[in-house]
Amino acid sequence: MMRDLHNNIKAVRAISPVVVADDTAQVGQIIDRQGFESLEFVILTGTLADADATFAVLVEHGDASDLSDADAVADNDLLGTEADASFTAADDNAVKKIGYKGEKRYVRLTITPSGNAANASLAAVAILSHAFDKPVS
Repeated sequence: MMRDLHNNIKAVRAISPVVVADDTAQVGQIIDRQGFESLEFVILTGTLADADATFAVLVEHGDASDLSDADAVADNDLLGTEADASFTAADDNAVKKIGYKGEKRYVRLTITPSGNAANASLAAVAILSHAFDKPVS
């Protein structure tokens, strides 16, 4: 049994590094969980310039590969809460996380700014784990 992390996870871009200067929702990539039992989103913030800005996190899931059937994930299918993964302008250079433990194949993260009129840098990575086939390349 491998005990290293490197060969047991797959990191996937969820939200590319971006600087947002308005309230445009940052809709992440659709993450395909096929072959993996666990999914954790890791959110990274840089400088969040607008002192009044807030950033709400939403996790959606579905069975369609284009998430045309997307539904907000119920709290009992999350590890942590969307509120805890959300952030404000006071969270410069922070790392937040939220996990998914539901049964749907496709999952997406969205970060929606509110009251943001200045540059806010952010990004997110999806970490897939508990692979059916190991090692993970």
